[in-house]
Parts: sequence; C-alpha cells; structure tokens
Amino acid sequence: MSLAAKVKDLRERTGAGMMDCKKAIEASDGNIDQAIDWLRENGIAKAAKKGDRVAAEGLTKVVIEGNKAVILELNAETDFVAKNDQFLELLNTIASTLVASDAKTLEEGLALEVNGQTVTELIATGTATIGEKIDLRRFEIIEKTDAQSFADYSHMGGNISVLLVLDGTNDEVAKQIAMHVAAANPLFLNENNVDAEVLAKETAIITKETKENAGGKPENIVEKMITGRVNKYLEEICLTKQAFVVDPSVKVEKAAENAGLTIAGFSRFEVGEGIEKVETNFAEEVAQQMKA
Repeated sequence: MSLAAKVKDLRERTGAGMMDCKKAIEASDGNIDQAIDWLRENGIAKAAKKGDRVAAEGLTKVVIEGNKAVILELNAETDFVAKNDQFLELLNTIASTLVASDAKTLEEGLALEVNGQTVTELIATGTATIGEKIDLRRFEIIEKTDAQSFADYSHMGGNISVLLVLDGTNDEVAKQIAMHVAAANPLFLNENNVDAEVLAKETAIITKETKENAGGKPENIVEKMITGRVNKYLEEICLTKQAFVVDPSVKVEKAAENAGLTIAGFSRFEVGEGIEKVETNFAEEVAQQMKA
C-alpha cells in the first residue's frame, strides 16, 4: 500500500488531519495500528493544549429511557461541529451512558466508563480527532413516577433542549408546553421556586426606580405600583404565570390544568448560554494552523 493510500485509510479510521496522519505513518514505519496509537497519544497531548480555548458552541440533547431521562450540553469551539458525525456519535454515546447511570455531579459523569474508557478520555480522544476543544458542560438526570409523564422538545436541531415532568398525561399539550419553555425561557417553575436573592435584588431595583419616578404620588399608591411591577416581573420569569404562547389568553398553569396536567418541573438547556464567547479572526487562525 502506498503512503498516500495509508494516509487516506488512517484519515478514514481516525478522522485526524492529513498532515497528522502522514506524520503518524512515518513515525510508525507504515504500520497502521501503531499509527493509530501514535495519533491517540499525540492527539490527547494536543487536546490538553486546547484547554484554554473557549468551547461555547455545540449541541444539547434529551434522552428518555422509561422513568428516567437526561438532558445535557456538549460544547465545541465552532457551530460547524454540529454537522460532524463523530461529534454526534460522541454526544449520543455520552447521553446513553449518563441516562443509564446514577451520576449526580459533572465529576461523576466524567468518571463513568464507556468500553474501557472514561467519559473524560472519550472526550479527549474526540478533541484530538475532531480538532476542537470539546467539553461536557452540564447534565441533569431526572426521574419520574409511573403516574407522571415526560415531554421534551429540541429546537434548531439541538440549539435548545427542554425536558418537562408532568403529573398526568396529555402528549399534545405537554409538547406545546415544552415548546413554550423553549421560546419563553422561564427561569423558575412558579413563585415558590424563585430564588430569594434574585427576587430581593429585583424588588430593590423596582422600589428604587418607582420611588424616584413617583412624581409626588401618595405612599400607598407608590406601594401598589411597586407590588404591581414585582408581580409583572414574576409573570415574566415563572413558567406557570406566563401567558401561554399557543393561547395568550390563558396562563400556562391554566392551560396545563385544562388538559389534566400539573407541571412538576422543567429543565431548559441552551447552547453556550452564560459563556463569554471570544471573537476570533478566522483567516488568522487558519494561517496559524498552517504554520504549525
């Protein structure tokens, strides 16, 4: 087999770049199996060097297995990776591994084993072969009872994923509520779930702004204005108090109730939310890679 044929074969089997495959073949005296080992050893080392790079793209995913489900976010450096079969395979493997586990923390999830490799090692290999930093950013494993139901929704192929747990079953309305969560991005299920610090901070801001712009109104009127604005804020951030996107004349809680449902909980993951993205000059980055 010629060098070019071996390079082609190695690229197809590992997904590594052409120059890396050529180096691996030469370093292994033409032995394909040894070249694969060389790529893994050197690839993982390269993956470690990518540790300071920002992975803010990628995909989210929901997998449901009986009374158990997982929602997760797997990040990479560019959105092109969402079209990469190896990245999709890695996402699916990690998702199926997590949903079959009892992992509660990210550390526990990364330590799970898949065919003799930990999830951490699997991601490192993926980083080496795909050529981008890959991170398992977060996941949540959720369980339900036999009397409850799951509903999930994926927007734009996994840019946003939603997982709902509901008391009762109504597939059509449950899916509509999941779609509502994706669109409206509620922060909390209901008023009782609102973080006390978040509410206190927003109330303080509303109080200050309202009093400063009260224009001499009586104190009791100002207090009613403050209460009204706080309630309006709660309607914006609480799922059950939001106007239902399918029928804005009713609140989500009422829409669920009319369908025989009670929303027990939800999770919404959006790719890259909260990550500060670094703007890069693509031409310069390609030039640097060519010099390497």
